[in-house]
Amino acid sequence: MARISSLLFWVTCATVVSSTSITDIQGVAWRSPFVGQAIANLTGLVTAKGPSGFYLAGDKSEDIRASNGILVFSSLSTVLKSVTVGDFVSLNGKVVEYRPAASPDYLYVTEITSPTNITVLSSNNTVNPVILGKDRSPPTQYFSQLDVGPDGFLSVPNNSSQISVVNATLQPEKYGMDFWESLESQLVTIPRPIATNFQNTYGEFWVYGDWKTTGKNGRGGLSITFGPDGIPDGNPETIIIGSPLDGTKNPKTAVGTTLSDITGVVCYQFGFFYVLPLTAPTVVSSPDTIVLPSSIKSKPFAICSLTFGDYNVENLAPTSSHLPTIANHIANYLNTPDIMFIQEIQDNSGPTDDGVIDANVTLSTLVNSIAQISNVTYQYTSINPIDNQDGGQPGGNIRTAFLYRAEKLKLVSGSPVGGSIDAVEVKRTLLGPKLNFNPGRIDPTNAAWNSTRKPLVAHWRTKLGFDLFTINVHLSSKGGSSSTQGDARPPVNSPIEARTAQVANVATFVSSLLHANPLASIVLAGDFNEYIQTRSVYKPILSLLTDIDEAAGIKPVERYSYVYDQNSEQLDHVLISPIVKLRGVQFEHVHVNSWAPTIGARVSDHDPSVGRIRVC
Repeated sequence: MARISSLLFWVTCATVVSSTSITDIQGVAWRSPFVGQAIANLTGLVTAKGPSGFYLAGDKSEDIRASNGILVFSSLSTVLKSVTVGDFVSLNGKVVEYRPAASPDYLYVTEITSPTNITVLSSNNTVNPVILGKDRSPPTQYFSQLDVGPDGFLSVPNNSSQISVVNATLQPEKYGMDFWESLESQLVTIPRPIATNFQNTYGEFWVYGDWKTTGKNGRGGLSITFGPDGIPDGNPETIIIGSPLDGTKNPKTAVGTTLSDITGVVCYQFGFFYVLPLTAPTVVSSPDTIVLPSSIKSKPFAICSLTFGDYNVENLAPTSSHLPTIANHIANYLNTPDIMFIQEIQDNSGPTDDGVIDANVTLSTLVNSIAQISNVTYQYTSINPIDNQDGGQPGGNIRTAFLYRAEKLKLVSGSPVGGSIDAVEVKRTLLGPKLNFNPGRIDPTNAAWNSTRKPLVAHWRTKLGFDLFTINVHLSSKGGSSSTQGDARPPVNSPIEARTAQVANVATFVSSLLHANPLASIVLAGDFNEYIQTRSVYKPILSLLTDIDEAAGIKPVERYSYVYDQNSEQLDHVLISPIVKLRGVQFEHVHVNSWAPTIGARVSDHDPSVGRIRVC
């Protein structure tokens, strides 16, 4: 099978080199010093075979930076049939650095191509893998020495350098990517692996093994946290388990699934480091599938206490099959909070692009479904976007919305509901700050909000006259970002410039509220599509508000609402004003989706959260 490739040559004419070892070819940097050269009489032990070639192991070097494994690339049946695992062979070939021409963000892979004169020197030799966690262990905090900046792999500017261009000497004891590169094409064993995520559509999944880890949460996943030096830790000690080389099928996994030991070959493909197992592992144990409801409940007669929930309901339309489950989550797991911050409400026709923008049927259907379960009938408020101007699924016109219990709080009267492009502003009155539109949208014509959801602001009053301001956000998604293990360093975190501008825009509005009343009760919540560890984005808003996880004393490793690739991570945040923090808060993440037994059992890729604040 032909493959489209980009082959990097450092010389224009191939030079034949004999008596060269695999560690010489691999070298101690990212690219081979022998690239483009013909190699004669290369010897090694066949450790594994796959559909695209076989893997050789040469003599180990005392220098751990140089891998003693290499892929001999060929899909010719005559080549593949000429060797067997355990054969000690010699061959000729050419050294290349390969990456797909269509994927310039990937790293290069060192290979031997066009193998000839394959000679089996001996057979039935013992193949001994490197035991990870015993012979070698991955570092646990940093991905790459090129992730320069106070936020490590989340620093800006993105893509300020490329691994393939710098070609730095590997430091495998400090940097995770360097560690896996130093094992390129070697046979390894991962003892007692634990999955950190569900399997993807190809049956691949992330794991860590029986070695030191950081960020381990109670479920068995690894959360993004700050390291001891204050630099974000993205858990580079994890690796993807790819398709088994013998054609068997990987099992289904969930966060915390424990598997049998995995022996396979380290490789780089599709923008990440993988271990390709010789055969599929089996499930040893699965985590408990029971998710307990939140302990935080609305108190009907509490004068000062309000409960709130936050939930990205993932493209919810009136006919969505997951709508009843979303209603069940709000009713029975979040305990029908006094106010709900909802993201990704679609219009009445869902993803059909027919010019419909109203979402009253969607919201009424959700409200009625909750009422049937709980006997709580919510009111709702939202503002329609302009057709196809707020991003998300084409035709769906997703927007943010509030559900609220009218027996606990109501919208402050006296201001009209804002329109799609009406900018909400704070007006000073003798009775305190008031909005010119209620609800309203923050600066909706600002270029920062192009093709994304505009923040929804509302001013509420309890029965006893205590005020609350809420801001519901859904910032630009991370579409277009590069791999955490890709060539670009720091990785491309797209579009970080837009999210930075959006947070700054929200901060300007919050500042105007606090300027009008420094004791204003404010809750800002929603899907920020950004980790709190990306401090360059959150700097302006965190100078005004406090992360409720901090205020509530949630352990850093338990601060997650989303699982993606190797990490348990938090894209959904709740930030509170100083007076709300001072009065005391409660807060919980309710893992109804990230703790699902299978990926198909999730109804959203986000977990909801629930909290309690005091407005007096």
